[in-house]
Amino acid sequence: MSMSYRTLHKSVDDLVADFELGLKTTALDNYSRRLVEYCSLQALQSLTSPDLGDTIHEGSFSRFTFDMMLAWETPTPSDQQTTMESISKEREDRKEPFGANEAVMGDDTSLFYSDMMPLLVNEEPTAGEDAYVWFGSVFPLACDVVNARFTFEALTATTANRLHYPAYDKFLKEMDKSFKFLQNLPTPTEVEFAEDEFILDMEGTAGTQRVVRHIGTTSWPGRLTLTNKALYFEASGKLSYGPAFKVELSDTGMDQQVTTASTGPFGAPLFDKAIEFTSLPEPLLLEFPEMTSSIRRDLWLTMIREVIFLRRFISTYNIESPIHKWEVHSRVILGVIRLHAAREMLRMSPPPPSSFLIFSLYDDLPKGDFVLEQLANNLKETSTITPFSASYVFKSLNKSDPIALFEEMAKEHDRDSSSHEQHLTSLGNTIDQVRDEAKEVTVANAPIEGMKEEGLTDSLLVLVGLVSPISKLGPVIQQVTSWDNPPLTGSVLAVTLLIICNEWVGYALAASLILAVSAMFWARQRKIGEVCSEVMIDTSSDKTTMESIVEAQHNMKKVHEYVKTANIVILRLWSIVLARSPKHTETVIWMLTGLAVALAVVPFKYVLMGLTVAIFMANTRAAKAVSNPRGSRRWWEWWESIPAVPVHTVDRGQLRTA
Repeated sequence: MSMSYRTLHKSVDDLVADFELGLKTTALDNYSRRLVEYCSLQALQSLTSPDLGDTIHEGSFSRFTFDMMLAWETPTPSDQQTTMESISKEREDRKEPFGANEAVMGDDTSLFYSDMMPLLVNEEPTAGEDAYVWFGSVFPLACDVVNARFTFEALTATTANRLHYPAYDKFLKEMDKSFKFLQNLPTPTEVEFAEDEFILDMEGTAGTQRVVRHIGTTSWPGRLTLTNKALYFEASGKLSYGPAFKVELSDTGMDQQVTTASTGPFGAPLFDKAIEFTSLPEPLLLEFPEMTSSIRRDLWLTMIREVIFLRRFISTYNIESPIHKWEVHSRVILGVIRLHAAREMLRMSPPPPSSFLIFSLYDDLPKGDFVLEQLANNLKETSTITPFSASYVFKSLNKSDPIALFEEMAKEHDRDSSSHEQHLTSLGNTIDQVRDEAKEVTVANAPIEGMKEEGLTDSLLVLVGLVSPISKLGPVIQQVTSWDNPPLTGSVLAVTLLIICNEWVGYALAASLILAVSAMFWARQRKIGEVCSEVMIDTSSDKTTMESIVEAQHNMKKVHEYVKTANIVILRLWSIVLARSPKHTETVIWMLTGLAVALAVVPFKYVLMGLTVAIFMANTRAAKAVSNPRGSRRWWEWWESIPAVPVHTVDRGQLRTA
């Protein structure tokens, strides 16, 4: 509270008196924390009234807001003791050293934390996740309350989920630097921005890495600019850039689709470092060349999708008010600025972009649409630009170039903290549910991630091993239908005919489902899942390497024969349909006509009963004695006499000239 009364030029007693004067009830839960919130918010409003960028650059804003988080987290000595005990317990659980001069480092430590670690591990207290989220709820600069917990996890991944002041100060300064850098970027050639259009990123200039547009077999390097409304590409000329090619991302009448793509010489898909718009009249394929990974491509793809999801959010939830629309745009702009600041801090281990971008994050998370729906409902209940809003923060950063929207609609107002807290409570509960389900999905998909990296051979071996239990049903079915055990076969036939005749198929399926449920209950009681925690696939072979190669060649020949047989069958069927052989076509017509009449006259259950009896009686001695092999031969000869439709393979160029 010391910095609060210094900033407000009031004594502590005056602040307490003002706080208690505004209390609606005599009894208040968590009095100390409420007092800290009141004093901090009063001082914060005074601190952000001048140019916010200057206070961030000086360090006074980061120092004050960090102390705000510390005071909120431990408003009393007992809370401070509890917090220290919980931190100690977490470090013991992680088996990490706890000391004044010992660092908590991971294997993927970033360049920033490597350089700043001597400053981080000192006696100064650190801020926790809840305090960081609370600060984002009252002033959404360092984080947005919707994805604050994910942002905090990304920033503190290498510091045991505790936020140190040097890291926090560096993060805010990088945000201010990124904002000013983006604000001073030039507009694309022959383009006039809308009043509320703001550049989110630009690459392809002299000081950045290349961006290449592919049109057929030609490639055009150029400058790529992304705003909160559109994407612009300008081909590089000798002295300047050509006219900008614009891709509208905020048009509600067009649903843009952007996907990953691969490029290479002569169109060969060798380098997976490109994105492609598949919903444009004119194709747009952009490559982000890199030596090793595709981090740049993934970053741009995520940012472009964030702008597309922004447009979908406004359209889906019918956001019509200009204030509400600009609030959503401000959230996206500040999220991208946080992303740039975090990537500048954590250069050697860049955080995932979705941790800072609201719509990209909740588009991937299970039930993330619940959070977006709650966000839209909260947004519609706000009628003015408040200090709780992202648009107010953007206005504070953008003092040099104010938007007319603020001049028309921003006005004095009172802080309705009670309604704001109610909205945050309901939104926080929804976010917590989504986070819990996301963790469950992550745990469930952990074994699958390893399988995705396996080659074709390993995947085939796993598939054969997984379906091998099903193949054991073949001998059982053959034994039942072969009449080796007449009482068993007769019983199965009688029960099947009875079910079909009385139309009890639904009851039979229900009984099968109940049997499956009983098996699951039995497995859960016996804890089979814990005993058999993984599937073991045997990949060993008794054959030598040469024998395995020869066997693989034979298998490939068999596959080739199967493919040729399938092609021949399809071509002969086409020949019958197109009446290339009138004699065979006429035979098929009479057969299909007779079958149609039979199905129309005879009830279908009798047809099923006849087929069932035929399947079971086909393996009896009487059926084998009556069967005439000459009839099967005649059918085969009739099939072989059907002329196949000829096939002629040509390339696209020859097809166009023809």
